[in-house]
Amino acid sequence: MNLIQFLQDLSIKGVKLWNEEGKLITESSEEVLTTDVIAQLKQYKSEILQLLRENPDICQVYPLSYGQKGLWFLWQLSPQSSSYNVSFSVRIYSQVDITIWQQVFQALRERHPLLGSKFTKLGEQPIQQLEQNQELDFLEIDASSWSEEELHKKVVEAHRHPFNLEAESVMRVRWFTCSEQDHIMLLTIHHIALDGWSCNLIAKELPQLYQAQKDGVETSLPPLNNSYQDYVSWQKELIEGQEGERLWSYWQRKLGGELPVLNLPTDRPRPPIQTDKGGSYPFKLSERLTEQLKELAQTEGVTLYMTLLAAFQVLLYRYTDQEDILVGSPTSGRTKAEFASIVGYFVESMVMRADLSGNPSFR
Repeated sequence: MNLIQFLQDLSIKGVKLWNEEGKLITESSEEVLTTDVIAQLKQYKSEILQLLRENPDICQVYPLSYGQKGLWFLWQLSPQSSSYNVSFSVRIYSQVDITIWQQVFQALRERHPLLGSKFTKLGEQPIQQLEQNQELDFLEIDASSWSEEELHKKVVEAHRHPFNLEAESVMRVRWFTCSEQDHIMLLTIHHIALDGWSCNLIAKELPQLYQAQKDGVETSLPPLNNSYQDYVSWQKELIEGQEGERLWSYWQRKLGGELPVLNLPTDRPRPPIQTDKGGSYPFKLSERLTEQLKELAQTEGVTLYMTLLAAFQVLLYRYTDQEDILVGSPTSGRTKAEFASIVGYFVESMVMRADLSGNPSFR
């Protein structure tokens, strides 16, 4: 019998197991802790207690959210890709205490345990395993002899270094020391553990954690009463309940039948094998045009996003002459207030379908 897989399977089903002064304690519903399961726990009690003593995190395993499962699938398709590496880089022109910064990131990981996790498999299903006792992946790099060009190259390389989600933590820190008064802090986290909202949370929390560590006091950040696992459980209950059935019926109606492929004219053919190589064209709208768009949105009783989306769909119609336009768009996914302060991957991709047949007006 594979005891590790047995214990982790129970944990995924909601069973809590721990070693309390040599006693094996369990907590769960009778539906999971059946007579057969209890008999197996008793039969292998000594071995289970030994496993829990040697590796206290062995039962810290949890299911993934639907969004995380999607990113896990994409990572398995291209494990050497850096497309889902999310980095913060800050240049600090000051003398710093590296030890304090190590403590800061340790405190950040303790506050948001998802940042100290790895993603393995239980049978054929991906799972998240928290490793609270794992050493922080913090590496100080001597960059004192590098030119600015070489420094930039090394920082980019560190950002692009792929994550091994099955064996490594999803968060790492690379500290480049150019001199006592010149440093670059690079924090890189895999997208499976955070989203854009989470980036803003971390940016706000790091200075407060730093000040607390520097002053040797408790942080003033409010305690978190919920976890990412609470979100995963809530999402699962939603999807499997009546509301999930209603949503499923809605999207079947919206996206039923044969979906159109956008025949957008391009300046070169797509490669036969998809790659992560691409480009972007950043641009800014003038202040006057921005104000006009806001006024239009307010007049029509819609959001600025809805106005810009409609304009984009009209633009696609102009270039393709297609009347059925599908546009994918990410949403925050944080529909409940209790999840607002949690670092994690809450993003949900939505399909916005526009019917432009019959030459409708923009309004």
